[in-house]
Amino acid sequence: MATMTKLIPLEDHIVVKPLNQETTTKSWIILPENKEKPNKGEVIAVGSGKILENGTRAPIDVKVGDIVYFAKYSIDELEIEENWETNKYFVMKQSYIMAKEG
Repeated sequence: MATMTKLIPLEDHIVVKPLNQETTTKSWIILPENKEKPNKGEVIAVGSGKILENGTRAPIDVKVGDIVYFAKYSIDELEIEENWETNKYFVMKQSYIMAKEG
């Protein structure tokens, strides 16, 4: 599991490290290269939840380490310099996550 300490998401925002998509199937069929942003990643950090009108916080449905699937065009991409290399992260609202692996 990757860790990151430079970004602390606020409210219902989640930081996700993109995971590489598979390039071959189980039967060794090579898949064409996908030029779009990946839509699968590992949760690296979560906010404390959106503040509701009654003053309470809505719970976050994912936790650090979860593998999640998200809408491709609903994310913000950040590149952070860490230990002399640039790492790519996505920041999104919880509502943009469509599913998580169980």
